[in-house]
Amino acid sequence: MSDPIRHDTRTQSATPQVDAARLWSGGLATALVAALVVVVGVFVSRAFLNVPVLAPRTASDLGDSSTFAYAVIAAVAALAATGLLHVLLLATPRPFQFFSWIVVLATVAAAVAPFLRSASQASQVVTGVINLVVGLAVLSLLNGVGRSSLRTPEP
Repeated sequence: MSDPIRHDTRTQSATPQVDAARLWSGGLATALVAALVVVVGVFVSRAFLNVPVLAPRTASDLGDSSTFAYAVIAAVAALAATGLLHVLLLATPRPFQFFSWIVVLATVAAAVAPFLRSASQASQVVTGVINLVVGLAVLSLLNGVGRSSLRTPEP
């Protein structure tokens, strides 16, 4: 008579679980930071560098509706990155390595994208730098949030 297949419960119980509430609350905070990076970047570029980022120079130092749209896009990108991280934590080996590669490549694309539009070189550089800082903030914050959202179940 053959023995039934035994599952090693030690390896199953050692698999970390994702605390979704902690992950998504950190993702929301990261989205707020991403949006604020855009607003502060636009403010600094206009007030101190005298370089327009998105809106015409006639906009106020804090920007206009296009600044708001830019900040919302940054926040939505941070929330999309949170969703990506959640999926990777649940489904892949070494999720932080995959997440870091994906976010770094997306950040490089976002930093280079302004150079594909016709605008002054100063405006392209400033917008590219803002996109780079947003990407680095999302990468560093969500890596920390993701690690803190992992829970090892009690045996």
